Amino acid sequence: MALIKSISGIRGTIGGQPGETLSPLDVVKFTAAYGSWLLKNTGNNKVVVGRDGRISGPLIQNIVVSTLNALGIEVINVGLSTTPTVEIAVVMEGAGGGIILTASHNPKEWNALKLLNSNGEFISAADGREVLEIAASEQFNFAPVDKLGTVREDDSYLQKHIEAIGALDLVNTSVIRERKFKIVVDAVNSTGALFVPALLQALGVEAQNITVINEEVNGKFAHNPEPLPENLVGLSNAVQRNGADLGIAVDPDVDRLCFVCEDGSMFGEEYTLVAVADYVLGKRPGNTVSNLSSTRALKDITLRHGGQYYPSAVGEVNVVARMKEVNAVIGGEGNGGVILPELHYGRDALVGIALFLTHLAGSQKSIKQLRRTYPDYFISKNKLELEAGVDVKEIFEKIKAKYKNQPVNTEDGLKIEFDNDWVHLRTSNTEPIIRIYAESNFESTANNIAMRLMQDIRELK
Repeated sequence: MALIKSISGIRGTIGGQPGETLSPLDVVKFTAAYGSWLLKNTGNNKVVVGRDGRISGPLIQNIVVSTLNALGIEVINVGLSTTPTVEIAVVMEGAGGGIILTASHNPKEWNALKLLNSNGEFISAADGREVLEIAASEQFNFAPVDKLGTVREDDSYLQKHIEAIGALDLVNTSVIRERKFKIVVDAVNSTGALFVPALLQALGVEAQNITVINEEVNGKFAHNPEPLPENLVGLSNAVQRNGADLGIAVDPDVDRLCFVCEDGSMFGEEYTLVAVADYVLGKRPGNTVSNLSSTRALKDITLRHGGQYYPSAVGEVNVVARMKEVNAVIGGEGNGGVILPELHYGRDALVGIALFLTHLAGSQKSIKQLRRTYPDYFISKNKLELEAGVDVKEIFEKIKAKYKNQPVNTEDGLKIEFDNDWVHLRTSNTEPIIRIYAESNFESTANNIAMRLMQDIRELK
C-alpha cells in the first residue's frame, strides 16, 4: 500500500493506515491544504471538482467537497468527468482552481487528487511545495457555520467540452462524416464510456457504427487500465471481429489516447502525437514539444514541416511550461497525451480524437496506410521496483560515469545517447519505480539497450 505526495497531487491506495495510504484523513488534510493555499493566493473561493469512474470515486468526492465547503469554498461538482473536461470547466467557471479525482492509468485500488490552478493547468512546482508544506503543518482555518461553502451540481460540461472541440477550425466534421468510420472504443470501465461516444457522434460518426467495450462505468477495470499493447488484446480482437476501420483506447481519466489499426495491429501510442502534430503543422506551421522519454519521430515530422522541436522534462506541467516558452503550436507526451494550446494547455484525448479523425479522413488512407507514412522507431518501456532506502542519485552518478564517453542529458533523470539510439532513466512521480525507456530503429536493439541498463542498475544497487 502506498501514499505518494508530489508537487502535482496526492496519489495513493485505498484502505490501510492513515499516512501510508490515501485514507479519509489524508484526503481531508491534503484537500484542506489545497483549499487554504487557493484562498491565500487567489482570493477566489470557487473550485471545480470532478472524478473518473473509480470504485472509490464517490467516497473521495464526498470528502473533498465537504472539506472545501468547510473552508468556505463554493464547489462546482461536475461529477463523472475527465481530466481535460475539469481543466476546461475551471476556466469557463472563472474558478480559482480545480481538483480531478483520478489515479490516471493506475489499477483500481488507487485514487488521487490532481490539483489545478485558475488557468485549469496543473499547479507549478513552487505552488505544489507550498501545498505540501501547509499539509505538513496542518495550519488550516475552517469557516464558521454561517460562512460555510455550498455545492452546485453541474453535468453540462460534457456537452460544453465537445462543443468547444467542434468549434475549432482544425476540426472538420464534414470530412469525418463523409468517411462513415466504423469505430470500436475501449472505455476501460470509466468515463470514456460517456464522453468518447458522445464526441464521436458530434463529429459525424453514426451511432450504429460505434461499438463500446468495457462500457459499464463501475471502476472494475476489465484489464490493466494503462493503454499499452499487452492490455489492448480485447480491443484488437473487437476491431477485427466488427470489421471496424479503427479502434480507440483511452485511460480512465481520458487524457491519454492510442489507436488500433483495421487489422488489429497497434498504431503505437508514441505515434498518436506524431500523427496529430503532422496534421496540425500542415495547418499551423510552428514549433513542437514532447518530453525526453518520447519518440524522436516528432522531431523528424517537425523538421519536415519547417518547425523546431524542443524536449522537456517528463510531466505535463513541464511540457506545458516548455510549450509556452517556445510558443509551440502542438505538443504533448509520447504516452498518447496530446496538448493543443488553441483549446487549452492540458493533455486531452477528446481533442486528440477529433484532430486524428480529421487527419485520417482527409488523407483518404486507411489507418494502417497512414501509420506507414511515419518513421519507424521502437521504444522499449520497462520499469524496476525500488526497494526502501535505495539511493537513486548515487546509482545515476555511477551510470553516468560508466557511460562518460556518450552524450548525456541530466535535465530529468539521466538520458544517454548512443549514435541514433537513446536510453532514458528516471524515477516515476506516481509510483516507487525507476522507468527505463530506450529507442532505436530496431526493436531488438531497443530491448537490448534497456536490458543492459537494467542490469547496470541491479549491479549498482
